[in-house]
Amino acid sequence: MTMIPLRRAVLTAVRTNRCRYFSASHTLCNERKGLVLGVYEKEEEEGSLQLTEAAKTFNSSLSGKLSELLQISGSALKKGKSRTFYGIHKDFPCVVVVGLGKNKSGVCRAENWDTRKENIRQAVSAGCRLLQDLEVKHVEVDDCGDAQSAAEGAVLGLFQYDQLKTKKKTKVTPQLHGSADLTGWETGVRYAEGQNLARLLMEAPANHITPTIFANTIEEKLTPHAERVTVHKRSQAWIEEQQMGAFLSVSKGSEEPPVFLEIQYNGSPDRTQAPLLLVGKGITFDSGGISLKPSLSMDAMRADMGGAATVCASIVTAAALKLPVNIIGLTPLCENMPSGKATKPGDVVTAKNGKTIQVDNTDAEGRLILADALCYAHTFNPRAIVNVATLTGAMDVALGSAATGVFTNSDWLWEQLHKASVVTGDRVWRMPLFQHYTTQVTDSQLADLNNVGKYSRSGGACTAAAFLREFVTAAHWAHLDIAGVMANKNEIPHLRKGMSGRPTRTLVEFAAGLAHLG
Repeated sequence: MTMIPLRRAVLTAVRTNRCRYFSASHTLCNERKGLVLGVYEKEEEEGSLQLTEAAKTFNSSLSGKLSELLQISGSALKKGKSRTFYGIHKDFPCVVVVGLGKNKSGVCRAENWDTRKENIRQAVSAGCRLLQDLEVKHVEVDDCGDAQSAAEGAVLGLFQYDQLKTKKKTKVTPQLHGSADLTGWETGVRYAEGQNLARLLMEAPANHITPTIFANTIEEKLTPHAERVTVHKRSQAWIEEQQMGAFLSVSKGSEEPPVFLEIQYNGSPDRTQAPLLLVGKGITFDSGGISLKPSLSMDAMRADMGGAATVCASIVTAAALKLPVNIIGLTPLCENMPSGKATKPGDVVTAKNGKTIQVDNTDAEGRLILADALCYAHTFNPRAIVNVATLTGAMDVALGSAATGVFTNSDWLWEQLHKASVVTGDRVWRMPLFQHYTTQVTDSQLADLNNVGKYSRSGGACTAAAFLREFVTAAHWAHLDIAGVMANKNEIPHLRKGMSGRPTRTLVEFAAGLAHLG
């Protein structure tokens, strides 16, 4: 009989605040540590809660009090849901229990990801953010059976771009709890920090991340790895020497000088190993040029350097992890602005490989700067070339934010990228490179190529990829169009609203996979 009033009180607290208050003061959360623990959805044939190993240990230390509270506080926790308890442990005044979904979840072919890993990221992220909102500065996290995924969820979930705000979010330090897999945790932290670096660069206003500042920032991030990394910040004079006319045609409308950033990471013991070549589109602000974009949402074009951000962030991460693979990153950096010096619709420019391009739309500028970078990439005799770009709105229309579109001439390269994306949950989807699209960009009135498809908007992502293919001779090349995954509204639960930094972790996992292949 005594349990009935207690149950009613708990249910009331849970329904109104998703938490249960005990005798400890709420302000203790600011002074001590918080804890995130996992619980699985109860299987039909089992009559008790399915706690993770760390949660079981914690529950035992409380003589079963945690499981008792979970049972009386309402229905079983569903995936991604949480309950917060105060004052039940002297070392952890705030304890958040998060739902992990089914315990037997694994790789789902329909979803093209590892459901268990993705559930852990989502749940841990939600738990850490709850504690951050309570201004808890030190949080210990249950590995939930996968320390790397738990670390990714924690670090990704806590990120908030507030560098330019007076009032900032509480800075939280997540740590591993109740697990010996420190290596997995540290790897997850590195992966997530890499994606957060890309988010930081993409979210920053364009007047804070000019081509020069972008290059300097990446150089600074790579300073701790100077023994393995060489950074070249190529000037406009060098770009002119390289006869990169397509790149220069975009940059000349802006007062900001262009920079061609070249990063060489030598991680393999075999210095003669052919490098993986990563090329990133680096338009630090895209107004559209003379083909001016509508003003609505133009501010988001500060992130049109998302390709460069993810490429550079993945190399920073590879260096931090000391991956035994050679990587070269190339990022042409500039602004696309209208002015008296800007390229005009109908102008013809010459790329590094000598091909002429009729520029009918100056807002299709990304493919122009990538064309010259791809030509230069071949001089390194790479094992594979992967370019990454927020290239077309058509890609967003096709796939939305569910996956990055991949256009490739190599089944082997596609398999490696897809395998990596299943692990990270940051998915990729293969798109067509039919000759059908090539004929639409090679049919030009004034030049060898036109920078927009013959039928304008039809198949826009595909014609853009076909255009890039005209500057590729390598047997293993892939173009990743990340326009659809550039920003997160609320589709990805473990990320806050804002620029996403995707697919940085997939690029890192892909590079790690190549390292294992040798």
